[in-house]
Amino acid sequence: MNSGKTTVITGGTVVDGSGQPAQLADVAFVDGVITEVAAPGEISTAHAHRHIKADGLLVTPGWVDVHTHYDAQATWDPWMTPSSWHGVTTAVMGNCGVGFAPAVPERHQWLIELMEGVEDIPGSAMVEGITWEWESFPEYLDALERKPHVIDFGTQIAHGALRAFVMGDRGANNEIATPEDIARMSKLTEEALRAGALGFSTSRTPLHRSKSGELVPGTTAAPDELYGIADAMKRVGHGIFQFSPEHTRVPVEEWPWMQELARRSGATVSVNVNQLDDGSEVWRKTLALLTKSHESGEKIVAQTAGRSIGILMCLEGSVHPLLAHPAYHEVMHLPFAERVAALNDPVRRQRFIDEVPQDGFYEGLVTKALKRMYPVTSGNIDYEPHPSQSIGEQSKATGVPAMKMIVDHMLSNGGKGMIYSPFFNYMYGDLSMTYEMMQHPQTRNGLSDAGAHCGAICDGGMPTFMLTHWVRDRNRGPKLSLEHIVYRQTRHTAELHGLLDRGLLRPGMKADINVVDFDNLGFDMPQMAYDLPANGRRLVQHANGYVKTFVSGVQTVDNDAFTGELPGALIRGPRR
Repeated sequence: MNSGKTTVITGGTVVDGSGQPAQLADVAFVDGVITEVAAPGEISTAHAHRHIKADGLLVTPGWVDVHTHYDAQATWDPWMTPSSWHGVTTAVMGNCGVGFAPAVPERHQWLIELMEGVEDIPGSAMVEGITWEWESFPEYLDALERKPHVIDFGTQIAHGALRAFVMGDRGANNEIATPEDIARMSKLTEEALRAGALGFSTSRTPLHRSKSGELVPGTTAAPDELYGIADAMKRVGHGIFQFSPEHTRVPVEEWPWMQELARRSGATVSVNVNQLDDGSEVWRKTLALLTKSHESGEKIVAQTAGRSIGILMCLEGSVHPLLAHPAYHEVMHLPFAERVAALNDPVRRQRFIDEVPQDGFYEGLVTKALKRMYPVTSGNIDYEPHPSQSIGEQSKATGVPAMKMIVDHMLSNGGKGMIYSPFFNYMYGDLSMTYEMMQHPQTRNGLSDAGAHCGAICDGGMPTFMLTHWVRDRNRGPKLSLEHIVYRQTRHTAELHGLLDRGLLRPGMKADINVVDFDNLGFDMPQMAYDLPANGRRLVQHANGYVKTFVSGVQTVDNDAFTGELPGALIRGPRR
């Protein structure tokens, strides 16, 4: 902390997180707490320990990201990247029903493989990185708290780990829970909440599977099991119920139990909402139900992403279009440099064009996806590309075979070329759905999945994208106000978990602050890094434009570089 020393930030455009209009103002804080926000010149700098001039810059609260997957990484990595590169000062993990506590030793490898399958985090990195200093959930929190971190973070108890801990193989295999099983899961959830868990999470989508193909434990759980677990939240008095659904089922099969759970427990139900490219418009039905539930006093909200959900395809990644071709299978075992050299052989390159596999894998990964493949040419990836710019449409317009365009781009930059392919929330060929979702009062910004999907996405930078795209750069539709976007990822998200001490630049609030060069805010080119334990890979993308970031009044970032300070802390439960 600052030991009674005052820091004053002057001359900045303050967007305070409340949604109120931006204003020129000065901000002062002492010992990690904001003491004054006043008109320019009204706060004396004469006796300040530090005076920061922010003329021409934005001053905002630190971003609060409520949907991350740092459950393993937080046990070994103090830096919590990529979130801490992008102005995030508070992160919530333990989402989507996967986590690492409670856990008996014989389940360690199984939990790792569950996380690897669902969230695409290298299993070898988790095997080497996690030291397993716990069995119970409270012991997991204690282990996290013992290690220094650069940002604040909280977590939730995950259904997958809980069910396997209580029910063993029966739980792992998604067998029906007995009343005794439910009672014990409820008791352990209560124990976790009293120790500081922010909520409970589960998965109900068949897309979430372990490395070996098993569904996440709890995927098919009956409502009685869910009610019994949520009853713990009623007994304790806090906690949200977060889940990842099969999206088409949300407004039909899922909504009745969601309503009943919210009514009987008093907990907020937070459901992820995405839209497949199938014309069903499930998202509109869900928004209508959210409105009705709000009018009925049921606390149900929907987490929505700030951009389309998609993948960055590259030769070093988990998925790319060459995977479906025999010409690639013959060399895929080679080290990267040798593989790129083999793929550059003119005969092999021609085979990708001339030989068209007649199977479902190729059809799904390539043929049907050409209309949703967009070459990445800069760090500021166009996440709202016009359909005419897709490889499929460009191939039609130019007469160049689509596979030639794919191979040429994938092999550019020494084999590090990337192609972006959206698959959720792009049904209209733009982000008009997202634009509407982000204005609904019962939605919350989330789904950055920071720390996860290491071989396929860079969505941990979504908080930066929210400002660059929606406020500054969008050209395919109306923009959103700076005040609204800051509110959406500061006070609005903080309130979801009852973190009422942050997300606002007001006296008495926590001094989590970003000073941002808005005009020059942007991204470096994404790249594959091998910086996880056991040289595990992950796609990373740094930000440009974070002049300063403070966590509890301690500066953690200076001109996009870490200062070396580690003031972050584990959050235990809601904050007044």
